[in-house]
Parts: sequence; structure tokens; C-alpha cells
Amino acid sequence: MASEDLGGELARINERFDLSEYETSAYLAVLDHGRLTAAAITERTDIPQPRVYDTVRDLEERGLVELKESRPIEVLAIDPEDAFGDIHASLDTLVGDLESRYTTPARDAEAASLVKSRPTILRYLETAIENAEYELNLSLTPALVERFEDALATRREDGVTIELLLTPAIDVPSPDDYDYTAIATAVRARHGITTPILAVADGTHAVYATQDALVADRERYGVVFNRSELGFLVSGFFDTLLWTTADVLLDRGDGRSFPRRYASIRRCVADLVESDGEFDAHVEGRDVETGERRSVAGPVVDIESNTTNLTARLTVETDAGTISVGGQAATYEDIEAHELRIERR
Repeated sequence: MASEDLGGELARINERFDLSEYETSAYLAVLDHGRLTAAAITERTDIPQPRVYDTVRDLEERGLVELKESRPIEVLAIDPEDAFGDIHASLDTLVGDLESRYTTPARDAEAASLVKSRPTILRYLETAIENAEYELNLSLTPALVERFEDALATRREDGVTIELLLTPAIDVPSPDDYDYTAIATAVRARHGITTPILAVADGTHAVYATQDALVADRERYGVVFNRSELGFLVSGFFDTLLWTTADVLLDRGDGRSFPRRYASIRRCVADLVESDGEFDAHVEGRDVETGERRSVAGPVVDIESNTTNLTARLTVETDAGTISVGGQAATYEDIEAHELRIERR
């Protein structure tokens, strides 16, 4: 694949996750109900009536919903497995194309490293787990959980929030047979063997590999992302496709006291919603308009999220006025947050 084609494929994958606020609200409303008219979407969201038709047609063009041209127009949900399945394939293809261009990397400057040996992939997974300071997303097989069980237990004891996805579901022990609370904050199981192996530590360090890559007699690949922007792509893939299409084994529950640190505003807002009291936030990120590094601190005066908490924001009161804070790739907020620290007032 030529350089411009490779760049275009990266951009296409990023664009698939870059839904506008209206598109996200409409998409999640349709997912929740399966079938809605445009008027019903307006009633259930903050989308103005004049914008709703353009919004759902944009979703149709992205392949996320189906429009039934009736009177009135109806919007039908598409199974996320089908809607996002091509992204999974695209990631595999993309990494394969990157692999074909692979040369010895400059270790101090690289953003992505391609690795082919099973021991190297396992080492990177272990490093991601052991180096996570406050937040860890994982997609593992039961055999890998057994391999990294001690490291996961240590991370939980140290207060790291861990979301663990297990696959294939047929091989996953039930909560009655295994104490998942010792190694994770939330656990889900996903059917099939096509789910990739991945780890994202603190939103910055990410590892992605196919399950075939960890079979000793097969030569496959893994990719390691060392910058937050690329780690966000893997995290977004985990949140939107993998985590949402898996069965719950352990509900998210975190007994940690504040202060807490977050890479994901989604998890930050979820904790604030579930917690009583008033809170202060310290946010490290960048200005959405200028792209410059920016830090803000002050009382949290408002929090917002949708029913599935896939989109979330908080508002902080500062000496310069109220500042809205969103997650990676924020568009409507003032700041794109890379790290948040929350403490009780």
C-alpha cells in the first residue's frame, strides 16, 4: 500500500469513530430502542428538529443505521457487530500493510512498533499491565488471564481501574467459579475467536494483536502504539465495538477513595455520577481551538453523559470562567482531556 493510501486508511478508521455530538446522540437512541422515527429521536435527544434528518442520513452513510423511506421516515438500528465489523478487518489489514513496510525502528522516536514473535507480544502485554498507573483496558483469553493473574491482582491492589474483556466466552469461567473482583473492576465475556488481544494503559501505551499471533506455530503480528493519539484509536475500538457487544460478568464497581486519576473522561464521569458530594478537578490536555497544551483546575460544576456513557463531559469553574472538558478528539468542548485528577472538596 502506498504511503498516501496508508495515511488515508488511518484517517478512515479515525473518521469512523469521530461522530458529532448529534450523530452520537441519535445513534445511541436508535440502538436503545431498535427502531425510531425522526420525531421520536428529537423527543429523546437534544437534536433540533431541522437537524435530525441530516443527522440520521449521515449515520446511514456511515453504515451505522438503516433508513426506511416511509411516512414518517423510520430509522432502524444495525447490529454493532455488523456496523463496525469492517473496522476490525481494516485494523488487521492496516497492520498487515504496516508490517510489509517494516524496517528497524528508531526506538526513541517511533509512534508504532510491529512485532511478530509470540514472546515479544507477551512481553509488551505484560509491560502494559505492570506499567499502568491508574487505568487499564484489556482484551485477553482465559489462558492469558492465568498467565498475568498475579500482575493484575497487584495492579488492582494498587488502585488501578481495570476493564477486562474475556474471549472466547465458551472458555470463560463463571463468576461463581472465579473471583474476578481480585483482578478487575469490570469484566465482560465476548463470543467467538475473532476478538483481538489488546491492552491500553493510562490511555497512552497500547498493544494490539490477533489471537493467531499468540499461537506458537503461526507467524502473525502485533503492534505497539506509544503515543496517546494512537492509543486512543485502540481504546475507542475497545469501547465502541468490543465492550458494547459483550456479556456482563462483573458490573463496574470501584471501592477506591478519592483522589483518583483518569485517562478516560467516560470513566471519570461514570464515577462522579455514582458518587455523592462535591469535587475538584485538575485537567491536563490541550485547547480544542489552538491545539496548545492547557491545564485547568477548579470545582466541578456540571457533568453530562448519555444513557450508555459513551459520550461524556464535565464543566469546571475557574478564575477565567467555566471551562467544558471532553475526551480525546473533543469537538464541542473547550479542552481535550489527556489526564484528569479528581478529589473531594
